Amino acid sequence: MHDTFLTYLILMVLSTYLIRAIPFAAIKNKIENRFLSSFLYYIPYAVLTAMTIPAIFTATGSVISAAAGLIVAIILAIKNHSLTTVALAACFTVYITELIITLL
Repeated sequence: MHDTFLTYLILMVLSTYLIRAIPFAAIKNKIENRFLSSFLYYIPYAVLTAMTIPAIFTATGSVISAAAGLIVAIILAIKNHSLTTVALAACFTVYITELIITLL
């Protein structure tokens, strides 16, 4: 049991630490390539979106209410509302949509 845990711990350290340490060690100058800079800038947003969108559709009781909440969130985000406003409005939309669905 102890050897297995130690093996998993070493693999975890190597997989997480090396991914972060290699770029710092390999790239010493500022990245001047516009494409690479843009790519690295948008990676966190793409990963966050890829993890969040599937969770949105499985977090509610209905895909319809999830889609309604997502649409409201997107509209308010495009109109530059605060994160709190967007989250509260999306949750309220899902709640109301779920109530309407249960009444039907």
